[in-house]
Amino acid sequence: MRRRTGKLTCTAIATTAVLALGAALAGPLPQPARAEPAAAAVTDYCRGQCSDILPPGQNGNATLADILANKAFGTRPAHSADQLGPYNNLVAGYPTLTDDKLSEFFNDASFGVPADQVAKVDKPRDDVTITRDKKTGVPHIQGTTREGTEFGAGYAAAQDRLWLMDLFRHVGRGELTSFAGGAEANQGLEQSFFGQAPYKEEDYQAQIDYILASQGERGRQALADAQAYVDGINAYRKQAKDGRYFPGEYVLTGKIDAITNAGEIEPFKLTDLIALASVVGALFGNGGGGEVESALSLLAAQRKYGLAEGTEVWESFRERDDPEAALTVHDGTSFPYAAKPADAKGTALPDPGSLTPEQLVYDKTGSAKTGATKQVEAPKKLEPLRGLYDDGVLPRDLFSRKHGMSNALLVSGRHTAGGHPVAVFGPQTGYFAPQLLMLQELQGPGISARGASFAGVGMYVQLGRGQDYAWSATTSAQDVTDTFAVELCSPDGTAPAKDATYYRYHGSCLPMEKIERRNAWKPTVADSTAEGSYRMQVYRTKYGLVTHRATVGGKPVAYTLLRASYRHEADSIVGFQMLNDPGYVKDAASFQSAAQHINYTFNWFYADSRQTAYYNSGLNLVRAADVDPSLPVKAEPAYEWRDFDPTVNTAAYTPPAQHPRSIDQDYYVSWNNRQAKGYTAAGFGNGSVHRGNLLDDRVRALVEKGGVTRAALTRAMAEAAVTDLRGEDVLPELLKVVRSAPITDPQTAKAVQQLESWQAAGAQRRETSAGSHTYGHADAVRIMDAWWPLLVEAEFKPQLGGELYDALRANLTVDEAPSAGHGPTGSHAGSSFQYGWWSYVDKDLRAVLGEDVKGPLAREYCGGGDLSACRDALLTSLRQAAAKSAAEVYPGDANCSAGDQWCADALIQRPLGGITHDKAHWQNRPTFQQVVEFPAHR
Repeated sequence: MRRRTGKLTCTAIATTAVLALGAALAGPLPQPARAEPAAAAVTDYCRGQCSDILPPGQNGNATLADILANKAFGTRPAHSADQLGPYNNLVAGYPTLTDDKLSEFFNDASFGVPADQVAKVDKPRDDVTITRDKKTGVPHIQGTTREGTEFGAGYAAAQDRLWLMDLFRHVGRGELTSFAGGAEANQGLEQSFFGQAPYKEEDYQAQIDYILASQGERGRQALADAQAYVDGINAYRKQAKDGRYFPGEYVLTGKIDAITNAGEIEPFKLTDLIALASVVGALFGNGGGGEVESALSLLAAQRKYGLAEGTEVWESFRERDDPEAALTVHDGTSFPYAAKPADAKGTALPDPGSLTPEQLVYDKTGSAKTGATKQVEAPKKLEPLRGLYDDGVLPRDLFSRKHGMSNALLVSGRHTAGGHPVAVFGPQTGYFAPQLLMLQELQGPGISARGASFAGVGMYVQLGRGQDYAWSATTSAQDVTDTFAVELCSPDGTAPAKDATYYRYHGSCLPMEKIERRNAWKPTVADSTAEGSYRMQVYRTKYGLVTHRATVGGKPVAYTLLRASYRHEADSIVGFQMLNDPGYVKDAASFQSAAQHINYTFNWFYADSRQTAYYNSGLNLVRAADVDPSLPVKAEPAYEWRDFDPTVNTAAYTPPAQHPRSIDQDYYVSWNNRQAKGYTAAGFGNGSVHRGNLLDDRVRALVEKGGVTRAALTRAMAEAAVTDLRGEDVLPELLKVVRSAPITDPQTAKAVQQLESWQAAGAQRRETSAGSHTYGHADAVRIMDAWWPLLVEAEFKPQLGGELYDALRANLTVDEAPSAGHGPTGSHAGSSFQYGWWSYVDKDLRAVLGEDVKGPLAREYCGGGDLSACRDALLTSLRQAAAKSAAEVYPGDANCSAGDQWCADALIQRPLGGITHDKAHWQNRPTFQQVVEFPAHR
């Protein structure tokens, strides 16, 4: 890979007011810790050296009284925000971080609760105890039976995330608007998800039946665990409703009357967990797709440059297996997968101008057509909460944007101060309030773990630690999704139209299966969208879901999208069960074996006292020979997945030995970068500059020096989290070009000097001092933010032409700065610098400068390859950027005033309920994070 050259571097009043609202709105009174002893902890081999953090806080449920108090006085329920401060403070604290200061920024993730730290003990039934600690309120669940343990997990999950779980089960079922309201954003999100993962009720049950039939005793145990978990949810659901301490959002959305308590929180079912699992899989565990969009840019390149050169140009932007890319397995081991065939067969590109997207929404009525609003009558006390969800309860593009998040840093014990592996890792899942993840400790027969689980599917800890090991994951997104061109037909043998609903399968003309969802809504206090409705419709074929219509060679086709994990999102339950089982995971090899049972596309990492390990999971497809997985392929037997069974959507998959995997490499890093040599990237832009380099450079330097500690590895992560990738790894080449001749314009020279000073200081986006809300080198940061989109256009568009430039931008966004609207929560989401043209700019400028480039672009674009012309183009765009005011670069939004640079970047916990939180300093960092070093082993 290419090595970097840049420098590394009023409570009493609030209480009275809330109590005055009456007992109908109030939650249960806090109970003092009972005299009974805390749950006995199993042997903990981490010995105080495991830490974690998950902002904003453990408690994600708020009664109506809590929500009103938050709106009126800024108060929050206990443990709803107590992890946000330490998480935020690492920005200022990391430069002087030592091992003994880690507790200032992370929770103690030891098993159990010391007797003097017990805050509350619940015993929802005789065979389980839920102990919550004073500092964070995390539930420590101890069961004497397995069923009791899982019942307790469900009960605790409902205590902390009942509204969130209810919200997401309706998202998973394509019923968000009918549940939470018809806000435009709710409509957009609901349509986006239903288009990707539409199911009928029998499909959910079919996933359960498949697990029972195919996964043996572990599968049967997993479903028994899941049912006990559901029973625990329902037990708390009923108690909270009857006791009137349920989440206040149920009142605001019209589900329950605050005065009479009339209404219902619908009971949870096992199939709801399948719906929830489909949401998790769609957000974080898929990969590939986009073949139609790739076809459009390929055709544009061929129109611009001709068939041969156009294909070469397109392939160079595709960067399938770039030799300069940062790799997780960096020892040279190759794991070939989804490579470009020498002579592709069966490719089905659309005829020019024939492509149309498939219609999804029909039969709109009321506000679905007009966007009208209407206020409902409500008690005066609820007026402060009117319109709480007018902008949607969730971001509308939660599922339509690309997702690839989370990072991991692991160092072998051969290079650490203590002689044991050190790991700093966790998932970036955005920032929500309450958070999508929740912390828990589970101790019971066959289960022993602490960590994070997605709310609603927390039968097991999904990312966390066991008795003597820890594990985590990052999104890998390898290609497990393909697009097929399905030939359309008519049952009577006449020529089919492009909108035909019959298709050809193995010589037969079959009807497409129609999956529908009819949703209707009425205005509520929370969502003033007027009454309306619509119908969503997706056609499903044996080759997947219809996404587009076109002609190929003059014949009408439907393009269908088929994901390997579609109809199998719940299968991974057995893999997570194994990770929680101390009788199964005992070392690196058994960890890899457990990870093999997870079909989500994840990079899995492991550390114990002796070894580190890595395994890439997912249903990697065995495709037909000579099929190009980056482009649409004909839906014919010769080009199907090998051993394809459309009845249950199964196929032949590559064996575990062919998945990227490793044990005890000197170090591992992952920030959604490429996994290994030969393992092709599923999307565009995974080349010489990737945010994974921010970790790789720092960890490699630590390993070369030796004596790595938990604090040192955390510092490396934290420094990368506030570093601008463009400034560290692309700005040096930009400066070389613009400095290749004297700069005569004073204003431009000043801008260059500011950028040079910022780059020399580490190219960080970090406050001058804690709480200043002003970046160091603020003008340089502003110039970089303004310059990047301008310089990319100036560098590439003149040579590519408008059509091809725009088509490539549809494949890969130009920029992903912190203040841009991207990531799982839109703007203010933290995750930045994954998708962008940094690699293209880097390779092109190095080529123009005459430097060595491995895997170069097919042509030189900046200035047509002339250094002087390239320099002129960059300087012209730089002058334009430098002239832009802060208000132009950061135009403001509902949370920030125009020109407020710090706020434009800031992390905001997107409220999914009625409680809001303070802004936090931008960090490009996992939402849930562990810092671990096990000094002992069983």
